[in-house]
Amino acid sequence: MRHLPLAAALTLALAACQPASPPPATPAKTAQAAAPAFAFEEASIADLQAKMAAGTLTSHALTQAYLDRIAAIDRAGPAINAVIELNPDALKEADALDAERKAGKVRGPLHGIPVLLKDNIDAPPMANSAGSLALADNRPKADAFLVARLRAAGAVILGKTNLSEWANFRSTRSTSGWSGRGGQTKNPYALDRNPCGSSAGTGSAIAADLAAAGIGTETDGSIICPSAVAGLVGIKPTVGLVSRSGIIPISVSQDTAGPMARSVADAAALLTAIAAPDPADPAAGERKDPTPIDYTAHLKADALKGARIGVVRKLTGYQPDTDAAFEAAVAALKAAGATVVEAEIPTLGQWDNDELQMMLYEFKDGLNRYLASANTPYKTLADLIAYNKAHAAQEMPYFGQELFEQAQAKGPLTEPAYLAARDKVRRLAGPEGIDAALRKQHLDALVAPSMSPAWPTDLINGDHFTGAGYGAAAVARYPSLTVPMGEVHGLPVGIVFMGTAWSEPRLIELGYAFEQASKARTPPRFLPTITTTSPSPARCRSSLRRVRI
Repeated sequence: MRHLPLAAALTLALAACQPASPPPATPAKTAQAAAPAFAFEEASIADLQAKMAAGTLTSHALTQAYLDRIAAIDRAGPAINAVIELNPDALKEADALDAERKAGKVRGPLHGIPVLLKDNIDAPPMANSAGSLALADNRPKADAFLVARLRAAGAVILGKTNLSEWANFRSTRSTSGWSGRGGQTKNPYALDRNPCGSSAGTGSAIAADLAAAGIGTETDGSIICPSAVAGLVGIKPTVGLVSRSGIIPISVSQDTAGPMARSVADAAALLTAIAAPDPADPAAGERKDPTPIDYTAHLKADALKGARIGVVRKLTGYQPDTDAAFEAAVAALKAAGATVVEAEIPTLGQWDNDELQMMLYEFKDGLNRYLASANTPYKTLADLIAYNKAHAAQEMPYFGQELFEQAQAKGPLTEPAYLAARDKVRRLAGPEGIDAALRKQHLDALVAPSMSPAWPTDLINGDHFTGAGYGAAAVARYPSLTVPMGEVHGLPVGIVFMGTAWSEPRLIELGYAFEQASKARTPPRFLPTITTTSPSPARCRSSLRRVRI
């Protein structure tokens, strides 16, 4: 669920001017193994639901179409390698939902809609492995709370997606989208580019139309990052809004699941289904008003009129073309009626080391708790460390398990060092960070570029991470929402909206209004690579090139 801390981004953001950028890129010719035509390309959940209501489509036919699509472009063709396991009961589930519809029972907007889940979420009869060969036979006895919610809403669980092994919390030099069980997932916009974050498979799969929508998880960036580089909408909810029960954990403080979709409307529909208080989740009780919310009621195209938006400049400056796209997005916010002001998170970056220390403690404690009742002979983090050493050729061919070993050295969650780190990061990122910035200028939300464009996958050296804008919301445990804002040389980039705790309705309003004004998402073309032409001169922030969004 975790990506990298903001330290690198903050260092780069201090420079006023950028050196000569790499040669501008142009899309290469489409690969011979490009994706075939697909009848449901970019189809929304509402569109699919309308066809089923009209009797021109069944859930069985739709589910089979997505299964065929997976066979055609995930297993063959461009071979995205985003789906790690298919649900053998998917067509049976679709048939049962078709029978309900025929009998006059429709559960809601997700009735008969195929959805993919990240492979760290319990969903029988499939394994829950976190991408590790050690847990390849870990077949849970019951659904995770959020999966039970999806099934109750009528969703078809199509399968599970590959991820960065152990949600990117095994090594300090891991490659996003690689796991021992699943191999390397590709970015469908350029197949040699990285899908980013630990929810890499969900991002690539939904961008490539392998399902109607998907579920990812995040601790620090792994919904926002893969959504941004795949041209998707991703919602990272306030911790406690969506249950974590039945999810292989990293951090009880920051973990959450959330929707990843091709539109704000689809993401809102998915969030409506999965958001519910879970008595087994200690964070659920932090929400003062547990009344269910229909997030689709907040799809307001005029929501930017009169809104006050804060631009966090210190979260820019790490990639000039991303900055240019962001400036165009800010202009679009203004054109849609928002008042846009410069804003500052006063504590930005002051929590990085303490966040990591907190996570190391919580990872050991949480993982040991999950493994204790899991269907696996490996019952502790120490067991997994030993397994990886014994199977190093399969599990550690490219990078090690430094974070595993650091976490194993930590003590219990009663240690003063842990408690101090936990309380410090929450205070700095939340009340003294995002809340202070919002309160100072009476803002509805803060915005920044979600992420740089996708970098080339490099299994030898690991991720080439340059910067991102999502970290404060992750550490504060507050919501964030990424929406496509354009492309950089054919690679998607997003804008992230961040708010205070439980502000998902307002963020959805703002994100939807921006989406409708910009219409920036374009489908992937499965290019083999992005090729470069001629070099660009050095540029300062004051003379950024504008791009069309």
